[in-house]
Amino acid sequence: MRGGGKRAAALLLAPGVLLFAVFVIYPIAASFVLSLQSWNGLGAKTWIGFGNYAELFSDHVFYTALANNLLWLGLNALAPVLGLGIAVLVNQAIPGIRILRALFFLPFVISAVVVGMVFGWFFNAEFGLLNALLAPLGAELAPLDSEDGAIFAVIAAALWPQTAYCAILYLTGLMSLQPELIDAARIDGARGLRLLWQIVLPQLAPVNFIVALISVVSALRGFDMVVIMTAGGPYDSSTVLAHYMYEQTFHASRYGYGAAIASVLFALMAAGVGFFLWRMLRREAA
Repeated sequence: MRGGGKRAAALLLAPGVLLFAVFVIYPIAASFVLSLQSWNGLGAKTWIGFGNYAELFSDHVFYTALANNLLWLGLNALAPVLGLGIAVLVNQAIPGIRILRALFFLPFVISAVVVGMVFGWFFNAEFGLLNALLAPLGAELAPLDSEDGAIFAVIAAALWPQTAYCAILYLTGLMSLQPELIDAARIDGARGLRLLWQIVLPQLAPVNFIVALISVVSALRGFDMVVIMTAGGPYDSSTVLAHYMYEQTFHASRYGYGAAIASVLFALMAAGVGFFLWRMLRREAA
């Protein structure tokens, strides 16, 4: 009976494992092998070993893209904080909260292309709303035309839907809280931030894990906002690893070099995901 159960489990798992191997493991392995070759997409592939990586780690644009990804990762930490604040706000039983909730969650259902276009218009130096608001103060900004400000404008646009997504996850977690614990804490005098820190946040630990993981992955795979708002400019100052990979692969026809960038990006994501999984397993084992 025990052997039959193992065989049944293996048969049930086999389709999923096969699909995972074909559509996840194989593409990752094939991409790494391609990163060890030089190929323009048409001719014969040439084996060059770690030549692409040697060139990559001496490429200043790669370091700019990596720094922008890390900056995006750091600023993306605002999304969980803001999302939790929004979730706590819209979870209150006050008149008109449904309308307010819809307004806060609207960015999540809007296409990323639309969000990028809206923020592109907002930050436009010639007809953007930002300069229209600053005109009475005699100030004028052109973040999309600035090598120092372009990446911040892109990150600001990406934070809007990311914050809404975090708010949805936190709101789901708030609805599953144990009310008896909150009532007992209030009887003991816990209020405000003390109640949030000592009672609410510990119960939101699973949600915190998911939110942190999603925030890390979204920051590292950022691509669409860059393409829509700046195309990596000006002078590659706002490019990120995913965008630089796309440019090298499909614009410069350097498929091996693009695969090397993809491999580095995958390693960063794997490290981030592995860290959070390690923290989760360590916490559960304690």
